[in-house]
Amino acid sequence: MNSTEGVAATPLPVSTRVLCGCYAAIALAALIATWSQNVAYLGDPVHFLNDFVADVSATPGGRSFSADLALVFLSAAIFMVSEARRRGIRFVWAYIVLGALIAISVTFPLFLIARELRIDRTASQLSAVDVAGLVAAAAAIAGLTVWILA
Repeated sequence: MNSTEGVAATPLPVSTRVLCGCYAAIALAALIATWSQNVAYLGDPVHFLNDFVADVSATPGGRSFSADLALVFLSAAIFMVSEARRRGIRFVWAYIVLGALIAISVTFPLFLIARELRIDRTASQLSAVDVAGLVAAAAAIAGLTVWILA
């Protein structure tokens, strides 16, 4: 008998399961929102990258949004590498490379699931104000995403 037989695994707290579910929902929504638009460029795969970059840099708004996203991507990559090393999360560079190839809005929430599953369970709970603020932010971002895609 090895040392783990007969020892029940500690179930994840409800808050952890809910948080992981939220991250998974964000990753799925991001995949749909980004790739429902990216497929428009796949009709001409040879010029995909050139056409895409030309479009996202065509207006001041597009350039601002692109610069913002690039810098958030860099911040997320730094966070992912440092947290992966601290928490023993494997394949951190896969999250980063796939973030560039698929969408960082897809892979970052997936990384956050891996991170959440490795966090010490003594962490403090979210307050009601935290939950309300996050729900309001999620609703605003969801509305903005639907409006952009419409």
